[in-house]
Amino acid sequence: MGTKQARQKQEELFYASEQTEAPGHPFYEQLNRVLEQAKFDAFCEERCRGFYHGKLGRPSLAPGVYFRLLLIGFFEGIASERGIGWRVADSLSLRRFLKYGLSEATPDHVTISRTRRLLDEATHQAVFTWVLTEVARRGMLKGKTIGIDATTLEANATMRSIVRRDTGQSYMEYLRGLAQQAGLDPTDDDAVRRMDRKRKKKTPNEEWVNLHDPDAEVSKMKNGATHLAYKAEQAVDLDTGAIVAITTQGGAVGDTTSVQETSRRLVLR
Repeated sequence: MGTKQARQKQEELFYASEQTEAPGHPFYEQLNRVLEQAKFDAFCEERCRGFYHGKLGRPSLAPGVYFRLLLIGFFEGIASERGIGWRVADSLSLRRFLKYGLSEATPDHVTISRTRRLLDEATHQAVFTWVLTEVARRGMLKGKTIGIDATTLEANATMRSIVRRDTGQSYMEYLRGLAQQAGLDPTDDDAVRRMDRKRKKKTPNEEWVNLHDPDAEVSKMKNGATHLAYKAEQAVDLDTGAIVAITTQGGAVGDTTSVQETSRRLVLR
């Protein structure tokens, strides 16, 4: 496992006039001081140690660096790992935040993605809870007024792959059965599709599922299209802007139901 201590090295010797200097972003400088005081890197390394072999393989992305990259994505509003990699490689201030020298290659999106898949959800949740605990301990969390907002995210699964929960039929096989009952030729795909366009479509989640992504639910998006989707919901302390809970639920879950689950996940210590 890559560690903070293993990454420490003696700085290369340059004349001051030959080395590019960056003053550093005040926010990230202050954040790094807080993380250092709270021994953030040591906590992340201990929490993630079970996912790495003690001897085999080359040193990986240090857990403390990985979670700092996620923080950068959040603070900078970058939704993709590729975008985070590009932003970090192009910023002297963020190099300082990650403790990467000018001659070092910063983590690319492949490394970030592999690390994300290596660590389980419980580990991400543990680090998230630890950060909130530190925020609360330093008096930066009020917890008096909480706002909850949700957004629908399209799943990486297609409607074409849904099957009946009871029979395992694909959508097209199901339509052919309906066509035969209506007296149409079930082998005529064009006729079957015309019938499908005319009928009132109903694909309730109680009857249909995508076997590749069973947690995704058939949902209507904001543009009116129907897709398999998730519902991401965040609870925010309105006094400080700190996120105190995040949940991901099925896309068809109603607000009155999802808000109860998010409320149960609140971390206010």
